[in-house]
Amino acid sequence: MNIIQRNNVQCLRAKAADAPTLIYGHGFGCSQEMWSKVTPAFTQHEHQVLFDYVGSGRSDASAFQPARYAQLDGYVEDLLEVCDALELSGDLTFVGHSISCSIGILAAIRRPRLFSRLILLGPSPCFLNEQPDYHGGFERSDLEGLLDLMAHNYLGWAQQFAPLVAADEDAAVTTQLSDSFCSTDPVMARLFAQATFFSDIRPALQQCPVPSLILHHQRDALVPMAVADYLHAALADSTLNTLDVSGHCAHMSHPELVSAAMHRYLKGARARVLP
Repeated sequence: MNIIQRNNVQCLRAKAADAPTLIYGHGFGCSQEMWSKVTPAFTQHEHQVLFDYVGSGRSDASAFQPARYAQLDGYVEDLLEVCDALELSGDLTFVGHSISCSIGILAAIRRPRLFSRLILLGPSPCFLNEQPDYHGGFERSDLEGLLDLMAHNYLGWAQQFAPLVAADEDAAVTTQLSDSFCSTDPVMARLFAQATFFSDIRPALQQCPVPSLILHHQRDALVPMAVADYLHAALADSTLNTLDVSGHCAHMSHPELVSAAMHRYLKGARARVLP
């Protein structure tokens, strides 16, 4: 199977052949297009790799296997197979949004020498509340209702969920999200939603072998501040940066803030490893 075509892989090359590489992972219901306002800030000095998980964006829908993509492991395999197909190595940074943060963490654990670091935008290791100590943001009944709505009124779900994710403060972001949700096959989207909202990677966090930057949205309806604090405490060598934004998609609504935070972190991280 041609992984490059299957995952609609796009490579943006820097001038220097030995430039470090950023590989981006998108969130549930989204595609690589959501990174389009961030990538221009890195064209000079970094190679950049974008791809769509199977079942999302312009990936090859014929490659979708329900048993594989009902669990996060299927998306982890997509990421690792893209890296292998491109023979990525050296100074490689994974940049993930939302559930892709969990995917990136699991990929780093599985292949500890692949990534040099992780940049995690809006991460949540578990969206479910677990009494008495963990507040993930949602009760199980809330998420089961969301999946039920997806099954019975997919377009209605998309029109309701997009403003929640975007905080309804940016009409362009809300429209882009809604269009992306609506263009995704409902069966594939529902399986990705199931893997997203019912996964729990908390037991694996302490196994993450690489440093990370956590970019948390200050007013995020999906990820409470308590989740960012939990993740920061659980991930060794992590840096927490709270962005003064609303919504769950700062790379779309405030790309300049995301790009600036990434630049600062990458500069500092690479300076620390210089002899």
